[in-house]
Amino acid sequence: MGNETIGQRLKTLRTEKKKTINEVAGALNISPSALSMYECDQRVPRDNIKIAIADYYKKPIGKIFFVKNTHEA
Repeated sequence: MGNETIGQRLKTLRTEKKKTINEVAGALNISPSALSMYECDQRVPRDNIKIAIADYYKKPIGKIFFVKNTHEA
């Protein structure tokens, strides 16, 4: 996850898990259209949804939502 947008990161995480938008949205208790808007960079999730997404994917919240240039250490 390097220079991708938040939406691109979210879509990559979902496709790596081989999950549909409906499956992930259901697990996060949000609408599929909301998740689609996050993945298309049309909306940014609220903080509580960011936490739920990070927990769902078992990734640090900063790596998904706040890091624009990642240099692996």
